Amino acid sequence: MIETTDPRLKRLSMRSWRRGIKEMDIILGHYSDDRLVGLDEETLTLYDALLSENDQDLYQWVSGQASPPQRFAGLISEIADHTATRRH
Repeated sequence: MIETTDPRLKRLSMRSWRRGIKEMDIILGHYSDDRLVGLDEETLTLYDALLSENDQDLYQWVSGQASPPQRFAGLISEIADHTATRRH
């Protein structure tokens, strides 16, 4: 089933804001609010896959405590940069 853009963005946003740990709710929720609309199809698909990863792993990757899998490295870097920018 092919998902149209609007429902897909809403679904990804909801999954970003409703994680398992509050830190990832905030990090991914703000990222999704600010960036999802501008992402291309390939990056949206990668982001969708990223949302299936474990929150503890995601937090370690975004915070730099652990290295992400290579396929997510660029996206994790973008999310971490976005998070750092929002704090300042």
